[in-house]
Amino acid sequence: MATINGANGVTDSRPIFFFDIDNCLYSKGCNIHDEMQKLINKFFVKHLDLTTEDAHMLHQKYYKEYGLAIEGLTRHHKIDPLEFNYEVDDALPLNEILKPDPKLRKLLESLDTTKVKPWLLTNAYVSHGKRVVKLLGVEDLFEGITYCDYGQLPLVCKPSQEMYAKAEKEAGAPSTESCYFVDDSHLNCKHAEARGWTVAHLVEAGTPIPRVPASRYLISSLHELPVHFPGIFKPQEVESV
Repeated sequence: MATINGANGVTDSRPIFFFDIDNCLYSKGCNIHDEMQKLINKFFVKHLDLTTEDAHMLHQKYYKEYGLAIEGLTRHHKIDPLEFNYEVDDALPLNEILKPDPKLRKLLESLDTTKVKPWLLTNAYVSHGKRVVKLLGVEDLFEGITYCDYGQLPLVCKPSQEMYAKAEKEAGAPSTESCYFVDDSHLNCKHAEARGWTVAHLVEAGTPIPRVPASRYLISSLHELPVHFPGIFKPQEVESV
């Protein structure tokens, strides 16, 4: 197994636990997704001169084809991704929606970081990702973030294998098989599982269970992670779940 040398010359062979951010670290009940959809559709209408209905249809088409609306915009309309980020993600009123989450913080603190490295993996741009974890009060509990770099074309994002390879490299994964991952996207989980990652698909209570499982593990809450992966959580925390 390959190992990574840390900044102090100390060998770091810890597995990586990748966490998705949106609709994963916070509940879909926050309705941030809905707010984002409105801003994305507004962007399509404004920059592509579409009707609201056509904007919605094209937005959904690009999301299904590429996993990210901005991917379709850059491929077919030469839209500047950073302009999109400014008018969509950075325009979200997150400070009015997200608050520090003590339960989430306790869960993340229960990860045994002598055995695993917590890392963020998002299709959002870095400014949005950092903003979310800061508002949730957990930004200090992750050792890094892999994001879709809107400043570099072509865009690299989940569920492409290139994005997962990028995440492994940036996080210093000892091997592909030493990666854990939790995400609310069926497509993202499916492709990560196919890569060889150990994947937990987050499907919140009240959301339809997929007919075809995306991965081996299916959870309705992040707080179920210690039950499935007790070896990377502190023993006392596992017992209290």
